[in-house]
Amino acid sequence: MEAVKKDAANDEGSELNYRQPPHNLEAEQALLGAVLVNNEAAQKVQGFLLAEHFYEPVHGRIYESVLKLMDKNQIADPVKLKPYFENDEALADVGGARYLVRLAASATTIINAEDYGRTIYDHAMRRALIQIGEQMVNDAYDAPVDVEATEQIADAEKQLFDLAEMGQAETGAQAFSKALRTAVENIENAYKDPDSLSGVTTGLAALNDKIGGLHNSDLMILAGRPAMGKTALATNIAFNAAKRYADDRLAGIPPEKSKGAVVCFFSLEMSADQLAARILSDRANLVYDGPEPIQSHKMRQGSLDQRQFEAIARAAIELEDVPLFIDDTPALTIAALRNRARRLKRQHNLGLVVVDYLQLLRGSGKGTAADSRVQEISEITRGLKGLAKELHVPVLALSQLSRGVEQRENKRPMLSDLRESGSIEQDADMVMFVFREEYYKEKEEPSQSDQEKHVQWQAEMENLYGKAECIIGKQRHGPVGTVHLAFEKDCTRFTDLIEEDHLPERFD
Repeated sequence: MEAVKKDAANDEGSELNYRQPPHNLEAEQALLGAVLVNNEAAQKVQGFLLAEHFYEPVHGRIYESVLKLMDKNQIADPVKLKPYFENDEALADVGGARYLVRLAASATTIINAEDYGRTIYDHAMRRALIQIGEQMVNDAYDAPVDVEATEQIADAEKQLFDLAEMGQAETGAQAFSKALRTAVENIENAYKDPDSLSGVTTGLAALNDKIGGLHNSDLMILAGRPAMGKTALATNIAFNAAKRYADDRLAGIPPEKSKGAVVCFFSLEMSADQLAARILSDRANLVYDGPEPIQSHKMRQGSLDQRQFEAIARAAIELEDVPLFIDDTPALTIAALRNRARRLKRQHNLGLVVVDYLQLLRGSGKGTAADSRVQEISEITRGLKGLAKELHVPVLALSQLSRGVEQRENKRPMLSDLRESGSIEQDADMVMFVFREEYYKEKEEPSQSDQEKHVQWQAEMENLYGKAECIIGKQRHGPVGTVHLAFEKDCTRFTDLIEEDHLPERFD
C-alpha cells in the first residue's frame, strides 16, 4: 500500500513537473475583452503586438480581425465580429461566437491593456527562444560532416538577432497595406525634410540631389580603377553620415528622424589607424589656415609644425563623439561580416555599412577547386544585398574595375567593366563610378621640346585640375547620369564643385 502511495505521489509529481510553453490565457482574454469594449486599447498595443504572438490561435484571429475593422474606421465589437466567427470550429468548444460576448462582458478596464499586451509579447518571445534553443541542440547533434560549427553559430546569432530586433524569429509575408503605409511615411518624411532626402546623407549636395541619399535595404556599388579615389569618396561619405548623426543628436533630433547614421567601415585594404589619419587630416585642414594643407603621410612621418599639430589636436577632440566604427580585420568572410554588422545593429543602432572592398571578402569556402572566382563574388554580392535587407540599412561596397578600361581611348567606366562577375551589376540597386580624367591626362604630358603641344596640354590640365566625376551607371530608384565633384588630392577630400560661373566677382 505504501508503495502504491509512493507511485501515486510520483505520478502526481510528474504531472506537476510537466512543462508547457510559456503562456497566459487569462492575460490574452483580458486584453481582448478590453479591446472589444474600447478599441482605443488596441492602439496601445498594436505597435508591438502581432496576431501570431497569442498562444491561443483563435485569440490571434480575433485580434487580427479587430485591427482590420479599425483600419476601415469601423468599430470592432462582438456584434460586428460575430458573422466572421459563427462557423469557426475553434470556438465551438467554448460556446461559438457567444465567446466574444463573454470576453467583452468580463472586461473591467482598459487601463492595464498595455501591461497585458507586454505580458503576451514576453511569453511569445520566450516560446521563440525555446524553439531556437531546441533547433540549436538538434542541429548540433545531427550536423552534416561538411557543416562547420561556426556556421551554426552564425545561423543561431541571426535568429536571435531577428528575435531581438523584430520580435519574431522569421518574417513572413506582410499585407500590402502595411508596406503602403511605410512607403507613404517615407515619402512624407522626405517631403517635410529641409534637405529633401529620403535616405542617409552623403554630405555632398550634388550627389544627394541625384540619388536622394543612401536608401535603407539598398546595396550600392562604388567602383573605379586604382588611384581614382574610391576609398577617399567612401571615407568622406561614411564620415559625413556619422557626423550628421552626431550633430542631429546634439540638436535634439530623434535618431529615427536623423539624416545621418551610425556607420561601420569594414576596411579590408587599409588599417584602422591609416583610415583614421585620413579623416583626421581632412578635418584638421578645415580649422587650419596655413599656406600648405596638412597631409596624412606627413602626419605619420611627424613632419608638422606647431600650428599644424594644434589644428590636429582640435580636430581630434571634435571627432571623439562621431559614431564611426572601423573594422580592419583582413580576409573577412561574408558570414563573419554579417555577424559583426548584426551585433553593431543590436548594440549601437547601426545605420550604414561600408565595405572596402568586396573583392577582398571571402565566400563560405565550400566550393571545390574547380569553382570559379565568379561564383564566389556572386555569393558575396548576394550576402551583402541580404545584409542590407535584413538590417534595413544601406550597404555601400567598393569594387575594382577590369583593366579593359585602360585599353580604351575614352577611359570613363561602364557597367560592363565591373570586375569578375555580372552578379555585381545584377544584385546592386545602384552602381556608381569614380572617374578623374586629370589622372589620365597627367600621364599624357608631351615632350617640352614640342612647345605648342605642351602649352595645349597645360591648358587642358588646368581645366581638369581638382575635378572628378561620380557616374551613376545604374539606379533602381532614379535617373542615371554624372555628378561633378571637386577633389583635393593633398587631403583626399571630395566636395561639391563650384563652377566658375557661380564664383563671386573678383575686383582687381
